[in-house]
Amino acid sequence: MIQRLGFLLPLLLPLTLVIAGEQGGAWTWLTLGLIFGGIPLLDLVVGRDTRNLSDEEAVVLEKSWYYRGLLLMWVPIHFGLLAYAVWRFGQGFDSTLAATGFILSTGVVTGAVGITVAHELGHKITKWEPKLARLLLMSVAYLHFHIEHNKGHHAHVATPNDPATAREGQSVYAFLPQTVIGSLSSAWRFERERLAREGKPVTPWRNHVLLGFLGTGLMAVGAFAFAGIAGLLLFVLQAIVAVFLLEVVNYIEHYGLARRPRDGGGYERVDVIHSWNASERLTNWFLFNLQRHSHHHVVHHRRFPVLQHHDRSPQLPTGYAGMLLLALVPPLWRRVMDPRLEAWRKEHLA
Repeated sequence: MIQRLGFLLPLLLPLTLVIAGEQGGAWTWLTLGLIFGGIPLLDLVVGRDTRNLSDEEAVVLEKSWYYRGLLLMWVPIHFGLLAYAVWRFGQGFDSTLAATGFILSTGVVTGAVGITVAHELGHKITKWEPKLARLLLMSVAYLHFHIEHNKGHHAHVATPNDPATAREGQSVYAFLPQTVIGSLSSAWRFERERLAREGKPVTPWRNHVLLGFLGTGLMAVGAFAFAGIAGLLLFVLQAIVAVFLLEVVNYIEHYGLARRPRDGGGYERVDVIHSWNASERLTNWFLFNLQRHSHHHVVHHRRFPVLQHHDRSPQLPTGYAGMLLLALVPPLWRRVMDPRLEAWRKEHLA
């Protein structure tokens, strides 16, 4: 069962409509209820898993095609779900409540699982896995995330140069324009510099930022051709929800953490202390160990089943779903997180 629970989420969209009948009603909110209600509660019951694999087990799982296959399976499921959602939205709902629940549920699945899988594939050194990552990201209009995340975020995390690192005291609402605009600007700069080094002009088929938006545009046209203006609307809105979810998770993963500057310039090397970690067992099963983010930033090429828990890492009080709800209420977020941040600072920056 481990690492396969994420595949339950896309089944909920059609299943809830089968249960509820043609119009859906409030049942379209069931996916959101499970993710942001059921999972946080179950995280408290199931508890944390801080065990790590032995070196021998890690070598075996790193090479295992089973775990690679799980991610590859998601790609057709992702686009099948998106096509279904576009078609179903084009059929109409009997209320704004049902339609809104369906949009949010679709975006949460394409964001929580789709972008998580894209993130995992995008770090691999094979020729085809990053290409699949870019394809997934095109479906949420965010291919430039692949460029900026790999070239920018991992180099500049926990420094003022990283738009995806939230500053201490910064609310998630102030962080969102910083990371969305900053990430796009950074990705554009990386592509412009790459093409300049290669002596090539900035054209849509060479510049990957433009290529990403071109691919997204073609998918949007396909949604319109498939289900009219309603299908196009669903495609656009699910992308907004998915990106919102991604960037709130970025906010959670690095809030307030900072690397010490070096006397000669630059910053100390990235360590497991520079990302917030969560080892809630259930959520990591749903999110392919994404919450073991501290270790990921040290060994970003490693595959998800071998990521480790480190006691030295700053620990979140609960899993990502619960933390996301907390982040949406800045006073509560600061009341919970700022004391933890201060304790981390005293331990690591003293």
